[in-house]
Amino acid sequence: MSDGLQAIFLANQPALLRFLTARGAGADAEDLLQELWLKISTAATGPVANPLSYLYRAAENLMRDRYRATRQATLRDIAWDESQSPALPGVSDTPAGERVLIAREELARVEAALEALGERTREAFRLHRIEGLAQRAIAAQLGVSISTIESDMRRAYRAILEAREDRE
Repeated sequence: MSDGLQAIFLANQPALLRFLTARGAGADAEDLLQELWLKISTAATGPVANPLSYLYRAAENLMRDRYRATRQATLRDIAWDESQSPALPGVSDTPAGERVLIAREELARVEAALEALGERTREAFRLHRIEGLAQRAIAAQLGVSISTIESDMRRAYRAILEAREDRE
């Protein structure tokens, strides 16, 4: 990137940010500005006749690309949801009473299996699978080694698998 384009970007950064915000970028304006910087700093550009216009056009194009990508993702998600829903239009997709009872029974079996493993194993499993903590953080929180947490997780997974197999 030429030093001139870099200098013009840095000198006009607040104005470019206002431009993106005014054009509807909202909270994404700073992200788009950072993306613009990355794009122009890595692109091989020749001499630019009007560098400020070039930057505004590039910012507009990035904003337009992000809008299109977000819109496409939303439409794709809606189409996926509609294609995966077992319900017909106008028919509830709430699970039947039998499925609810089966799920509750399976949950009770899994909870009982975890309960039988002891407090530390149950807590390690909950922190990792439900709270999303890393095993290293769980080990520090519970005051044990990482290998102990790994062992506890293996025991919990094995107990859950056995509880689910008992159903069959």
